[in-house]
Amino acid sequence: MISRSNPTGVAAPIGKYHHITTVPACTDIVFISGQVGNHLDRRPVDPSAEAQARQAFANLGTILDEIGAVPADIVKLVTFAVGTDSLAGFRVARDEVFAAWYPDGAVPAHSLAVVTALAAPELLLEIEAVVAVSRS
Repeated sequence: MISRSNPTGVAAPIGKYHHITTVPACTDIVFISGQVGNHLDRRPVDPSAEAQARQAFANLGTILDEIGAVPADIVKLVTFAVGTDSLAGFRVARDEVFAAWYPDGAVPAHSLAVVTALAAPELLLEIEAVVAVSRS
């Protein structure tokens, strides 16, 4: 079973994450490339960070289904946000998704970086995941 904790020797997390996530033996580690706010039919992404974050999380959820995993199997997220203006919209979407995915508060490790640009000029957010899938 994946365990999550915050050691008492460091400050509590400043956001929705745990400092430590431990993966048990007999587990496959799956690295999911950064997901953006694109749609399956390649429609242009929505110009708001909030909508792009919702779609990126939806894409991530689809991939989890494909590999037989659930959000609780995510051990690490990395989010790239273009500019500080994208942060508020990302946080709104993240909070909604996390409330559904982690109602018990057992959120994964998570890093958030503000960057100047992503792979295409219309992209405002990209979310990577590391997932632990039990072999049994």
